[in-house]
Amino acid sequence: MTRQQFLRGTLAGAAVAALRPFGLTPAQAATRIQRVVSPGGIEAWFVQDATVPLVSMEYAFVGGAAQDPAAKPGVSNMLANLLDEGAGDLDSSTFHDRLERRAIQMTFSTSRDYLRGSLRMLREDRDQAFDLLQLALGAPRFDSEPVERIRSQIGSELRRDSTTPTTLAGNAFWQLAYGDHPYGRPSNGTLESLPTIQVDDLRTYQRKVIARDKLKIAVVGDIDAAALGKLLDRTFGGLAAKADLTAVPTIAAATPPKRVQVPLDVPQTVIVFGGPGLLRSDPDFMPAYVVNHILGGGALSSRLYKEVREKRGLVYSVYESLVWMNQSGVFVGSTATRADRAAETAATVDAEIRGMAEEGPSQQELDEAKSYLKGSQMLALDTSAKIASVMVQYQLDNLGIDYLDRRGALIDAVTLDDARRAARRLWGHGLLMAVAGRSSEASAKPEPSSTVPTGKN
Repeated sequence: MTRQQFLRGTLAGAAVAALRPFGLTPAQAATRIQRVVSPGGIEAWFVQDATVPLVSMEYAFVGGAAQDPAAKPGVSNMLANLLDEGAGDLDSSTFHDRLERRAIQMTFSTSRDYLRGSLRMLREDRDQAFDLLQLALGAPRFDSEPVERIRSQIGSELRRDSTTPTTLAGNAFWQLAYGDHPYGRPSNGTLESLPTIQVDDLRTYQRKVIARDKLKIAVVGDIDAAALGKLLDRTFGGLAAKADLTAVPTIAAATPPKRVQVPLDVPQTVIVFGGPGLLRSDPDFMPAYVVNHILGGGALSSRLYKEVREKRGLVYSVYESLVWMNQSGVFVGSTATRADRAAETAATVDAEIRGMAEEGPSQQELDEAKSYLKGSQMLALDTSAKIASVMVQYQLDNLGIDYLDRRGALIDAVTLDDARRAARRLWGHGLLMAVAGRSSEASAKPEPSSTVPTGKN
């Protein structure tokens, strides 16, 4: 067995074993979250975990795809794919060799509002791992070979997506909901915008977004607070002090009902549906979160699943969830069915959602949902990386360092009246619906401007 294979196996086992900081359950671990402030003033939420020799860090910069130039969607996605492709005096091959030799796991991703990253390593390799991250964030190279290689890879994904009904329906839904607002643009870019993205665009984005004042960090692992503080300064201390973000306007999703058809000759028709939702700071968010679980978030137990799948046999699966961004919120769901059954499926989904808006849940449904949501969160925090990821999200949502301790009581406090009020707010206005597949009465006959050509992404 090589050292690389040994380290990979150790990391995999450590990730599972890191479930219990100090031998505690995730719920108990929440009470051990510390706020660490480095000598240079960089803050992180931290859970010390000495059960395995592993350190996991998750972090996020406010920015994301919403900071892409309007004419060049996809800049943030391309940057995220290139940050580990060479930095400082290390070209792409050498940089990856350094990661590989130590089995360091470094990833970057982008969403509408955030540029996110993760870093995992064995305790003995933490200095090398944090130093490589400092180079990736502060001195990326953007050499021509990796830039064109990554551009080609993204282009292949976009060409595949241009004939994938799920992606086409999803993109059409976001465009229908948000139009020309940054949230309406595809985060991964388009086939038209990708060739226009230049290295100067990447460097401009890096300077605008990667800055200390918009940074949230969470760390779980076998390291003490003093050592962590020094590593935070080494890694992030050299970044720009303040981001230079373009203001993203607050917006409500388009008012339903509206539908759009994306013609595509495929065996299955994909239906993406949704409508205006709630900001995370809305007082009705927790009631909405609980009642949403009853409607579409409960997998095999949800109303939508029972009515559309079990009772009528129209689909294999159907889901619906709340999505919140910094400047807006939506609920969004998806399902797929045969083209000749798409109209019935769409009508059934619409009727079930309207029924929840008009009647709300029963007391039994509410009690069962609250019990599930309290228990499932704890079961989901089964690795150090997941705990760190949740801690970062709580910071981004401004929920407070004690939120995991308070979450159960907040769920318990939701009354039947609260749930019914939230249901009316969410679902009392009809649906936005994007349908990708063969022409069908699943969608109301669209006006010419409402038909999305399949060649666009």
